[in-house]
Amino acid sequence: MKRMLVGAAVALTTLAAAGGAEAKGCIKGAIVGGIAGHYAGHHGLVGAAAGCAIGRHRANARDRQMAPQARPVSAQ
Repeated sequence: MKRMLVGAAVALTTLAAAGGAEAKGCIKGAIVGGIAGHYAGHHGLVGAAAGCAIGRHRANARDRQMAPQARPVSAQ
């Protein structure tokens, strides 16, 4: 069990260092999803993939919300 956790931590650290901008939300979601999938029937990889997808979706939605709303300027 310790080997798996250490291996996952090393892999996630490598992914975070290599592609930080593209992995926004994915790393945290993959960790949570992997742990939940592991305890929900030894489906850690499936949980990690789903967690990554959900984490990226939420991060993108948050970015869209935080972006300034562009309002059309009327020419009068």
